[in-house]
Amino acid sequence: MDNDYFSIDAILAENQKIQCTFKVDVPDMGHLGGGSDRDIKSLSKVPIPIWLAYIILYSDWADFAIPAPFGPRVRNALKAEPRSVKLSALVGAGGLWYGFGKMIMDILSDEQADQMSDVLAKTFRGRLLEIIDQAQHFAALGPSGSGGPSGDTAQSFREGLDGTERELFALAQESTRRSKRWYEGNDRTRR
Repeated sequence: MDNDYFSIDAILAENQKIQCTFKVDVPDMGHLGGGSDRDIKSLSKVPIPIWLAYIILYSDWADFAIPAPFGPRVRNALKAEPRSVKLSALVGAGGLWYGFGKMIMDILSDEQADQMSDVLAKTFRGRLLEIIDQAQHFAALGPSGSGGPSGDTAQSFREGLDGTERELFALAQESTRRSKRWYEGNDRTRR
């Protein structure tokens, strides 16, 4: 995912909120917390979108904790078996877990960012073969793969994928279909 200004994925990832704990009183900004308070008081915890959190954190007005989708519980589950975690359920906005993680990495210190990068990369590598394998399997089923029990299985598998993984799944399916059509077309001409 690019950090491009016009990238829809980047916009959705930057719109994710992180819990900020304010170090100082901030007058006339209570609306950021969505409440009726006029000011943000020191030690208040307010969910702030990442695009705004950059400014608040770098101005040293607040601190933040690593969001739950990247917390110890999720990291332990990913270490145990990356394929068993439904990444799309961890974050909203189309399930852009990797994009959200990349945005969080931009805020973290170098050591923490390296650890986050390691988690993201290992998770991606641990899930990639299964994604490609499942895409090829469901593409090989042909039109019957989109309905019935096996279509439901494909749909439930795709629902657990991150947005980036869903794109790869769709590309792998289309590649398998095209390869199959090419092979079948060449097979007929050889007979």
